[in-house]
Amino acid sequence: MSENYGSDTKSALEAKIDAQKIAFAPIVFQAVKSLRNLGILELLNSSENGMTPKEIAQKINISEYGIKVLLDAGLSAEVVILSDEKYTLTKTGFYFLNDKMTNINMDFVNDVCYNGMFYLEESVREEKPEGLKVFGNWPTIYHGLSELPETVKESWFAFDHFYSDHVFKSILSIIFDKDRKKVLDVGGNTGKFSLECAEYNPNAEITIMDLPGQLNVALENAKKAGFEKQIKGYPTDILDHSQPFPTGFDAIWMSQFLDCFSEENILQILKRAAQSMTTNTSLFILETYWDRQQFDISTFCLNNTSLYFTAMANGNSRMYHSEDMIRLIEQAGLKIKDIRDNLGVSHTLIECKI
Repeated sequence: MSENYGSDTKSALEAKIDAQKIAFAPIVFQAVKSLRNLGILELLNSSENGMTPKEIAQKINISEYGIKVLLDAGLSAEVVILSDEKYTLTKTGFYFLNDKMTNINMDFVNDVCYNGMFYLEESVREEKPEGLKVFGNWPTIYHGLSELPETVKESWFAFDHFYSDHVFKSILSIIFDKDRKKVLDVGGNTGKFSLECAEYNPNAEITIMDLPGQLNVALENAKKAGFEKQIKGYPTDILDHSQPFPTGFDAIWMSQFLDCFSEENILQILKRAAQSMTTNTSLFILETYWDRQQFDISTFCLNNTSLYFTAMANGNSRMYHSEDMIRLIEQAGLKIKDIRDNLGVSHTLIECKI
């Protein structure tokens, strides 16, 4: 995409209409989610000729009043249409019912972000994740990840894994090029990437560097998968910049990791990584940059995901512009060897050397 983003060519009426859509967006969101969760979209999807509110009410044992108010909202949201007193599903409604990415995004917004977003303005003022208090008293969501309510945790991991799982398999041949064997997985989360590495290369030795609580989950997953001999742990608080990175690795891997931190912390993390590297070590940074997307809707999703980081995750990170990350990489004393765009759903891989 170009350096310029967006336009202001709408008529005054079009602009006012869009403003109302934004003003009522939280209500529209809940209405469409209710249409999905109550099974109304499914009924319409399975009906060849459409259904009346009365027929739907009888099928799912909800009052006709309740069905009508939701369908009225659905009409305005363009997920259903009305013809000859019968409702049918639109293409947009079909995606809310059948598209995995749409449903993962909706569940993440509802379960992880929705209540906490009430505190977005406070979070921006304080640069702290003030919305996180709806779940617990932690400095960041990562400190409390293993303790989140089960539904919240499921939606968080589904969101995280969906966007990473699509790209991992295409990355492995790059990581293990040039006979690389020893990999440091920084911020390994549940160990998903480390497991992919172990399966891809039986000779690989992977060390996961993460908070102790999250590391325990990752190592348990490795044990269950039979890779406990290949996958080890290095417990640390990565934001404790007095702690050096372990040494002796062919590759250092950071996947959807640096976007979890402020620019100041990213710089310190990269400096510590650089200090642990030799000329034979490659640092791989996998991120989604809003300025390097093929489609405007990808940029839309990424820029709104940034607000999750503001209100819920840590209060001071975001989905970065690629030039910001490149600047921090260079300030850390690293050199960029290669940049590959359009990996997975919307990812960019940067390979760095000292």
